[in-house]
Amino acid sequence: MPAPAILAIDQGTTSSRAIVFDLEGRTVALAQEEFAQIYPRPGWVEHDPEVIWATALSTARKAFSDAEATGFTVAAIGIANQRETTLVWERATGRPVHNAIVWQDRRTADACTRLDRDGAGPLVAERAGLVLDPYFSASKIGWILDQTGARGRAEAGELAFGTVESWLIWRLTGGTRHVTDATNASRTSLYALAAQDWDEDLLALFAIPRAMLPDIADNAGLFGETDPSVFGRAVPITGAAGDQQAAAIGQACLKPGAMKSTYGTGAFMILNTGTGIVASENRLLSTTAWRLGGQSAFALEGSVLSAGAAVQWLRDGLGIIGKSSEVEALAEGADPESGVYLVPAFTGLGAPHWRPEARAALYGMSRGTGRAEIARAALDSVCWQTADLLRAMRADGAKVAELRIDGGMAANTAFARRMADLCGVAVTRPVNTETTAWGAAFLAGLGAGLFSGLEDAARLWAAADRFEPQMDEAARARLEAGWAEAVRRTLA
Repeated sequence: MPAPAILAIDQGTTSSRAIVFDLEGRTVALAQEEFAQIYPRPGWVEHDPEVIWATALSTARKAFSDAEATGFTVAAIGIANQRETTLVWERATGRPVHNAIVWQDRRTADACTRLDRDGAGPLVAERAGLVLDPYFSASKIGWILDQTGARGRAEAGELAFGTVESWLIWRLTGGTRHVTDATNASRTSLYALAAQDWDEDLLALFAIPRAMLPDIADNAGLFGETDPSVFGRAVPITGAAGDQQAAAIGQACLKPGAMKSTYGTGAFMILNTGTGIVASENRLLSTTAWRLGGQSAFALEGSVLSAGAAVQWLRDGLGIIGKSSEVEALAEGADPESGVYLVPAFTGLGAPHWRPEARAALYGMSRGTGRAEIARAALDSVCWQTADLLRAMRADGAKVAELRIDGGMAANTAFARRMADLCGVAVTRPVNTETTAWGAAFLAGLGAGLFSGLEDAARLWAAADRFEPQMDEAARARLEAGWAEAVRRTLA
């Protein structure tokens, strides 16, 4: 009899991936496709919704068929997605009315600034747990409605809004299910954390018609079944979560005080705060960690907008590396006393600064600065931004003993060691580094009855490596002062 397995669709900012896991969290099959980023203007970032769907579908089909060809039966599907990215489509046809506006996009910065000046910031912070920033979905929805002249159609219920998981569920189910999960809803600026529902005052603030919003579901349960044309038979979709919340589950950050940081296009640190909503005094975000059985757990989050994006810039913008994996070897050759810092504000700076108008800058260059020094500055910028988030977490009362890391950059040992040194904290890397996809798969298994509870996620997690800080504190403080000055000059 074929062994049961779970398909995770991990739809990210620069690629769509699909991984089939067995019930012990081992990878059975994997497929991945990169896709193009669209930059209509400086600070604007879009994706073609049809390309999101096409790449998610083709990778899911490949992983599905590869797994079933080796003796497994895919019993459930889970979805993890790039959060905040905003889509609006016609209910009747499924046709998008505009390109997807990506979470990195800054086009609504002026609108958010006006709302903040009008005193809306406290309402957004109190109800949604978020800051007023173009990062989140609400202002993006409004921009699409106004720029396409579609507001009347939205009010009439002819249009649907969704973040990426909602779009994929709609397409996978043949347009029969318009639903989101609680973690993605909590990233829109329209969802009240305490009430666990769309908030009428926030909808009015951003002028978003409720008729276009999806239903909100727990993170594990039946979201719908795939249309038989997708995989040749109906398969239940039983788990969904935003990528960072999925990674927190994949990293078994299940108890208050547990913390992880994921390094992909951006970097995102999540601290489990349990059943209590903690209001940050240091411009971190309060967010839903998961919702199961109608009960929510919460987290504090720090969001860095450019992590792997800085390495992509070295590859695609400067052309000083041919592929991302070459960056570490290049950086190892840098002059350790170069004093070069990159502040990677390519699409503004996220937490704890929240300055959408900031732009990237290199400081400390001399005639001796070369490719290696710039590569080192790019990698170090990820570590320094992490250190800024850790400082904010501690100021909000977190007692940080360990940072669990994952994501593409975390696979590099030299990067993990540098993170421990520059942040001054023990860094742990898990055996299963596919934590985002595994978190989505685990939720799907939970929703399908293949797992009995969250404690199974803890049982299936194991550490592979632990890196203790080795750098002298005085040396770290000197380097950190240089970073702080570079950020100060950028913000000035």
